[in-house]
Amino acid sequence: MILRGTVLRCGGSHCGVVKYLGRVREEGVGKTLPQTSVPRGEMPSGLHPPLTQICLMGGVGWGEGVTSGFANCIAWKLHRVHSFLDYIMGGCQIHCTVAIDFTASNGDPRNSCSLHHINPYQPNEYLRALVAVGEVCQDYDSDKRFSALGFGARIPPKYEVSHDFAINFNPEDDECEGIQGVVEAYQNCLPKVQLYGPTNVAPIISKVARMAAAEESTGEASQYYILLILTDGVVTDMSDTREAIVRASHLPMSVIIVGVGNADFTDMQILDGDDGVLRSPRGEPALRDIVQFVPFRELKNASPAALAKCVLAEVPKQVVEYYSHKELPPRSLGAQTGEAAASSAP
Repeated sequence: MILRGTVLRCGGSHCGVVKYLGRVREEGVGKTLPQTSVPRGEMPSGLHPPLTQICLMGGVGWGEGVTSGFANCIAWKLHRVHSFLDYIMGGCQIHCTVAIDFTASNGDPRNSCSLHHINPYQPNEYLRALVAVGEVCQDYDSDKRFSALGFGARIPPKYEVSHDFAINFNPEDDECEGIQGVVEAYQNCLPKVQLYGPTNVAPIISKVARMAAAEESTGEASQYYILLILTDGVVTDMSDTREAIVRASHLPMSVIIVGVGNADFTDMQILDGDDGVLRSPRGEPALRDIVQFVPFRELKNASPAALAKCVLAEVPKQVVEYYSHKELPPRSLGAQTGEAAASSAP
């Protein structure tokens, strides 16, 4: 449940609006909240329900189970928090974009030591990660089409470096039919490009963010975007990447980065908000954590199912957080609510 309310300070002045995400005990007047935040804001007008006292438990800097204070709530209501499956069953589609690192640090694909080497009997790390994650994502997308992009290579016909190119070499339609279509496009692309550099990923994050922004403007829970980046090293445009991720945190979008090979990926943990809020170079915090970083070497011997489970672990929560923040119900439920409101109108 979500509890929202306008609260008072002890002195009686308006403090702001409480937004609590979590479980609320509904018996009695007093409500015990494990965590809450009270941003400043104006009190909504015309609200006169009975006063309710809220006990704030375990606030920042307080031990577990310790009362950190009380707030008097003069207006509140409970909102249902929908699950990830609620949104999927309601018609929300998951659109997956794959971005593959074609920088020279991967090694010459003709060499068996290259991370891009194609062995008909043993898929390379790029293919293993791509197939494991892609096969799960395509089950949540009715048309099962993937946008497939590359970065860090010199591409035909002019062989200029590109950090955002369609691996099927069709800039007007970069989508492939299913994950097998992406695999075929990747294998056909390798002999046609020259691996180069640097490892810039901000352009592709921004490209997917533009599509997500167009989706956001519809005001419906209809399509959520996942960007899967496969790379063998730390990105070289870290400042631009942080800026792009912070902007994307406001959109229906998640970014999954899979590190392949044996490079030192320590700096990549900065982009994963598990250890703290990611901030742009300007100091702006991300609205929510949308990045999951997974070093492939730690899962090299895992089954495809275990690999996909680990890589996609945070996506359901991220989907729910976005639509809850926007107060958007699943599409089918939203339609039912609208019909009920219309039928009850005088």
